[in-house]
Parts: sequence; structure tokens; C-alpha cells
Amino acid sequence: MFDFVRKHTRIMQFVLFLLIFPSFVLFGIDGYSRFRDQGPPAAVVDGQSIGQAEWDTAHKAESERVRASMPSLDPKLLDSPEAKYATLERLMRERVLDVAAKKLNISTSDQRLARDLSENQSIAALRKPDGSLDMERYKQLVGSQGLTPEMFEARVRQDLSVRQVLSGVTNSGLAGNAIADASLNAYFERREVQLLRLQTPAYASKITPSDAELEQFYKDNPAMFQAPEQANIEYLVLDQDAIRKTIVLTPEELKAYYDQNQQRLAGTEERRASHILIASPKSAPAAERQVAKTKADAILAAVKKAPDSFAEAARKNSQDPGSAPNGGDLDFFARGSMVKPFEDTVFAQKKGDISEVVETEFGYHIIRLTDIKSAKQRTFEELKPEIENDLKKQQAQKKFAETAEAFTNSVYEQSDSFKGVAERFKLEVKTANGITRKAKLGERGPLGNTKFLNAVFSSDSVDKKRNTEAVEVGSNQLVSGRIVQYTAARTLPFAEVKDRVRERAVAIKGAEMAKKEGAEKLAAAKLDANAVAMPESLVLARGQSQSVPPQVVDAALRVDASKLPGFIGVDLGAAGYVLVRVNKVLASTAVTIVEGKEVKGVTPDDRKQYVQAWSNAESVAYYNMLKERYKAEIKAPKPAKKAADADEALQ
Repeated sequence: MFDFVRKHTRIMQFVLFLLIFPSFVLFGIDGYSRFRDQGPPAAVVDGQSIGQAEWDTAHKAESERVRASMPSLDPKLLDSPEAKYATLERLMRERVLDVAAKKLNISTSDQRLARDLSENQSIAALRKPDGSLDMERYKQLVGSQGLTPEMFEARVRQDLSVRQVLSGVTNSGLAGNAIADASLNAYFERREVQLLRLQTPAYASKITPSDAELEQFYKDNPAMFQAPEQANIEYLVLDQDAIRKTIVLTPEELKAYYDQNQQRLAGTEERRASHILIASPKSAPAAERQVAKTKADAILAAVKKAPDSFAEAARKNSQDPGSAPNGGDLDFFARGSMVKPFEDTVFAQKKGDISEVVETEFGYHIIRLTDIKSAKQRTFEELKPEIENDLKKQQAQKKFAETAEAFTNSVYEQSDSFKGVAERFKLEVKTANGITRKAKLGERGPLGNTKFLNAVFSSDSVDKKRNTEAVEVGSNQLVSGRIVQYTAARTLPFAEVKDRVRERAVAIKGAEMAKKEGAEKLAAAKLDANAVAMPESLVLARGQSQSVPPQVVDAALRVDASKLPGFIGVDLGAAGYVLVRVNKVLASTAVTIVEGKEVKGVTPDDRKQYVQAWSNAESVAYYNMLKERYKAEIKAPKPAKKAADADEALQ
């Protein structure tokens, strides 16, 4: 079918024209768009569908937002089925709450909207000296998001209305001190236990399988001894860097850019400051923050009397481990490098000034401005390489969209080779050997992208050696691959994997023996608490027992404390078995400073966190009720959890 299309392109264009044009005439463009978007919905809420196109658009926007905030994040995490499914869950949640707001007649008044907009820091920065809003800059701000002021305000109004759906539940959580203390004491509880570990490797010396048994194990478990399918591939990567290499700029263009941007290219003023930090995060209790503020005030008074003692005071008192050893020196920095209150103070000072106490989210600072490096105008020749790089980057960004479409069409139309496509777009044909469906651990770029690997191992690519579609593997990055040589998955010969067969067989048998012996010892211990010799005791607690598997900690803390000593067995699968004896219940030893005093056990802050957790649980329950009420359902299949392979399971 596709071969016919490629060989008779002109005929097919004429046929498609005859088919498509009447549909526009009869149904209109809007109707045709709806027809194109038809298909099984990804989710349904109150009878309204969330389609694949909406899902894809939302996930692309979310991925770009995350990449912008975390440039070093592995793109594979954002392209995974789990990440995409999480986007769909968020979409459905937004739709459920939006429907609930409308059904419950929840709305946002003009006054509430105005108050929220006035508290928005981005908008507050647009105010003129007289307090009025700079409407031109406001339009530019919302326009950068593809919105008009009316659209932006409508979105904010909707968000505020939707937020009210859950806020009534979230903000009304209650839990008495007695209930909170009982729950928290149980959570922080420690137990004195003894652990008899029956580990799989300890049984290896007792297991001597014969060759016949090994061969039978090999025949019964062929999947354990398979070489995965592999391919040697060629691939092309189209991104902004590739496009930038093709752009040639004239001297006139470079000079014009320099003349138009002299002020920006002059650079930015930098300032050097030293500070003394008395750490006290905003989440700290008011009493603790007051103690920190009082200490900062006392240090300020001392350094103002003797300014030359600032560096020594920083070494002795500053709680910033990075700068304190250097007398508080932070070196030169420009605007945008520090939190706003700190930055505003520094750029308002004169050289040598010592500030008053400045409060930030980190605590209380005393700042001394030590030097100023003014912006310096550089010549055209000095800036020429930088200008050329900037211009090429800008032009590459603009050119990428049209080039991407042409690239996508070319790898499809010239599906039997990359030669013509590479020449047209001046791209390097890259190669990779031994590629499998599962990316190698730590692999980045196209070869670490699940979507691209799935395209490479698709039936059309494997069977017909055709170019894959152009796959988006990152922000403004497309890749197409083709298989040069393919090797199907196969079970390795017994002789080649005999040692691995023995290792697997012994490990599985060892785990079975550990479990059997553990179950026998557990039964004996329940009849007679002293029937089984146990090792020395240790103390277990949640979050404080890193050397003990979490399932063992959970099991030990579930043992009935009214019947001690108590026993429980924990099957660790391939790792073996653990027999747990619980001897004592110990109170929490956690100590917290509250209003300058040591408090053992549960504190007021602990109770606040418990109430917050309780409120969150109630919000989740309420949201689940709304989903049921409005018949919200995700239709797309949930990604299956990846089962650990045999090697990982047996380690």
C-alpha cells in the first residue's frame, strides 16, 4: 500500500484533492477538524471527552515548562509513559474541579480577582512610580503567554473559582491533640528487635545440581537466557545547533545588530558584597525567628561601631558555610543572582556601607558592600563572536519550525536512504551498533529515548528497513533512524550460558530453602519463645533503619505490642527470609527546641503537620467522590509497572 503511494505520488495527490475538497465544502473547516480529531477519548468527565490531541498538547507544554526550570533533567523521564499518564491525570483533575465549580455555582467576584492580581509579583513589578499599572508592559507580559489581558484575567478568575472547590475541605481539617498524639506516637515509635537473617547465598554450598537438572532448568526458563533483539542503525538529528551551522551572516547584519543593541551589549553592573547570616527559615516558629533577629541586631550594633571587624564577625557568627570562612565574602554578582530583598539592599548601597538587618527566606543578613564593577562598553570587534552566536541562535529558532516540517516530510518520502536528506539539510549521518529496545543505563540523547527506540524497532522499520518517522526527543530536536542490520532475539545455547544457568538455579533453590527454614523456625518460636537462637538486639524506627529492608521495619512495627515477645517472618523473595523477634516497645527520643526549651516527643509543629496531612487526606477523598459523581474515567491504559528482569531479581 505505502509502496504504491510513494511510486504514484501525483496520482494520489489528485485523488486526495477530490476526496478532501468536497468535505470542506459540505462540512466546513471546523467540521473537518472535528472529524480529524475523532478517535477513542483518553478520558471522560461528565460526558465531555479529553482527546489525544489535547493530552499531547498539555504534555508538551508541561515538558517544556519542566525542561526550562530543570535544564539538566534527563529528557527520558519526561518522555516516559508514566510521565505522560501523570499529565493525563492532571488534565482530568482540572476538568473535574472545573465541572464541580460550575455545578456548585462557585464564582469569583471582581474584587477577589482584583486582589489576587494586585498580589501577583510579576504584575506588581509593572507598576509605575505613581502606583498605576503600565498597560503596555502588562499586555506584553500576558501576550508572551499567547493571551490578551481579557483572556489572562478570565483564566485567573477560573483558577480562583476552581481552587475554592477543595479549599473548603483543605482549610477546615481538624484533629484533636489526643488523636494526633496517639497517631504520631505510633508513627515515631521505636522497637527493640532481634533479626535472624536467612540469606540466599548461605545455601549455595548445600546445592549441587546435576547437569541433567541444569539442562531441565534451562529448558523450563528460556526467557532468562535470551540475547535481546539488536540492531545496527543510522540516524539523523535535526536541532537548532544543526540549523545554526548552515546560517551565514554578512558583516552588515552583524554591525547593524551591534548598533541596535549597544546598551544591552554593554553588559551589566556587578557588585561585591560580604554578609553575616543568622539562619532562621520562614517555616521556623515565631519565637525562634525572634531569637535570631535579636542576635542579628546585636551583631549589627557591634560591626557598626567597628566596621573593620566585619570580616572577623562573619567568620565567628555567620551561619552561611560557603562564605563564613572567607569573612562573609560573596564575590561579584549581578542582578538576578540573589533573593530580591538581599539584592535590592546591595544595589541601593554605596561602597563601604553596612546595611540594617535584612530579612529573607533564609534568615537575617547584615550586608557590607565592598566593591562595584560598572558596566563597560565593548567594541564591535570584541563583541563580534558573541553577536554572531546570538544572531545565529535567533535565526535558528525562527527557522526550526519550517525546517522541521520539511525534514519530517523528507525522511518519509525518501524512506530507503538518508543520503538525500542529509545533503539537503547538511546533517551528519550518525551510526550506532548493538542498539536494543531498552536503553542502556545512563544513556542520553536519542539512543536513550524510549519513543525513538520504539520507532526503530517498529515492524515497518525492522521488516522493510525504512526510515522511522521524525520523532521529537527533546525541545526543538527531531530524530529519524533506520536499521542497517537486525538480529532477532534468540535463546543462547546451553553450553554458552551453563554457568549462568547454574547461578540462577542455585539462587532460586537457595531462596526456597531459606523460606522453608524460616517458616519452620517461625512456627517453633511461636510455640516456645526461646526455641530459636537469635542474634544481638537492635532498635528499629521508621526512617532511621537504613541497613534493614523497609518491609522488615514495617513488619516489626506491626507486631501486636500487647503480646511480647512477638514473632513475625518476612519473605524477601530472591534475597531470602528474615525472622523477626520484637522484645520491647520504646518511646520516641526525638528532641525539638520549642521557644528555647527542649521538648521530647510530639510538639505543636508535629501536630500542625498531622492536621495538614489529615486535611490532605480529606481533600483526596473529596476529590475521589467528585470523580465518582461526575463519572470521571481515564480510558487510556495505565502503563504497566516494569517487572525487574531475572538478573535484578536474583541479586
